[in-house]
Amino acid sequence: MSLFDFFKKGLEKTATSIKRSITGIFTDTKVWDDETYARLEQALIATDLGPAVTTKLVADLKDRYSRGLIATDADIISACSEDILAILNDPPAPPMNINPDGPTVILMVGVNGSGKTTSIAKLAHRFLQEGKKVVLGAGDTFRAAGATQMQIWAQRLGCPVVEGKLGGDSAAVAFDAIKAGIARQADYVIIDTAGRQHTRGDLMAELEKVKRITGKALATAPHEIWLTVDASIGSNALTQAREFGKLFPITGLILTKLDGTGRGGIVVAIKQELGYPVRYVGLGETIDALQPFDPTSFTQALFAPGE
Repeated sequence: MSLFDFFKKGLEKTATSIKRSITGIFTDTKVWDDETYARLEQALIATDLGPAVTTKLVADLKDRYSRGLIATDADIISACSEDILAILNDPPAPPMNINPDGPTVILMVGVNGSGKTTSIAKLAHRFLQEGKKVVLGAGDTFRAAGATQMQIWAQRLGCPVVEGKLGGDSAAVAFDAIKAGIARQADYVIIDTAGRQHTRGDLMAELEKVKRITGKALATAPHEIWLTVDASIGSNALTQAREFGKLFPITGLILTKLDGTGRGGIVVAIKQELGYPVRYVGLGETIDALQPFDPTSFTQALFAPGE
């Protein structure tokens, strides 16, 4: 399956919602007036493109219409596609910060239920498929299920995992995982952390300790800090990303559960407001369903014609 096909399948609900709304509003509409544009705004906001993106899109459509550049629902879809791609590419996502001396340490953060641990396993699978050596750090020491889940994935992948005691120091797990990665000459060390709400200052302080201790294990670590957010919660995902970013230096996002929602526009909203590069998106349950984010494939799939 091509990358575009992954996106097309995963964004089917969002694409259907957008196209039905646009065609329903503009088909047989002779004159586009304020009421027409207000209905369009409501439809776009419903896909969680967000107020800022929606305002930008509608303003551009009004301008194009006034100049006689668009006249049909197909023209609107084409114009929206152009504008969204421009947002996603401004600026282009920077490359990952790869440690040339190895290993590259990726610290994963996020709230409970965001799909963080599963995303780590899928990410490790991608790296292993590329012939890279990976060590996992089971830093979620607060949930017995978290450590167990990581162990199961590690066994399936044939990947070493460093664990700690239940209720133990997650920073110590991170330290040991990095040291194990260095000893094994790993290419990547991916460290899980306990899910936590951004509103809990004590837990965020603990996460800062994990970050600080990784630097003691390897001076340049962590090289990437990725936040996992559940795309199906729509605008709340933007809130999480915004608030985590205030407290922690986020270098990239993994958006999970994009395939199960009609709110895929949140990808654009996050990029427009925060500028965080989306590194990967979850487009299904299978081990290969975590795909690198590509703005062109995403946009094409968002406005792909139906079968």
